[in-house]
Amino acid sequence: MNHVEAAALPLAGLTAWQALTDMITIEPGQRVLIHAAGGGVGHLAVQIAKHFGAYVIGTASAARHEWLRSLGADELIDHHTQLFEDEVQNLDVVVDLVGGFPQNDIARRSINVLKPGGTLVRVAPGGTDGLLEAAGQQGIEVTPEILVEPDYAGLLALTGLVDLGALTVEVQQTFPLAELAAAHRLGETNRVQGKLVIIH
Repeated sequence: MNHVEAAALPLAGLTAWQALTDMITIEPGQRVLIHAAGGGVGHLAVQIAKHFGAYVIGTASAARHEWLRSLGADELIDHHTQLFEDEVQNLDVVVDLVGGFPQNDIARRSINVLKPGGTLVRVAPGGTDGLLEAAGQQGIEVTPEILVEPDYAGLLALTGLVDLGALTVEVQQTFPLAELAAAHRLGETNRVQGKLVIIH
């Protein structure tokens, strides 16, 4: 792992790690759907879930499918051309890295693909209106939104996965500090499906 990848790992890596270890306990064979699997947090979550033995399904643009398969994804859904609820059902866990925007309401739609007793892990904000009530009616657990915290043990676990070859970090682009505005624009335009951007 080079210095750029090492700089990219803590925030995105801990977000994925805490979503998959603090909010839930993944057991081998569980079916886990990760929304925005091709993004900075998403591609790490795919690898972490796979490490714990999950059957990993991801939503991502078709151009990222081959790469995500190389990271361990078992099944992929093109969110541009497919509705995930038409493709999967009876899931144990859904990790929402998109949020509840009015035009897609990922959180509410995700409840319908979870089996009773399943868990919706909320990382991105939004989509809370009526969410808990709807989930409760179907026997679905909904976690609070994750606010990533400093986590020495989590960092050790992530670096351990890197050392094992079970976790790789993909950085899309780096920017000097003087080009902070350009980095911000790229992050906004690639918000859902973009890989990590590093400012140095």
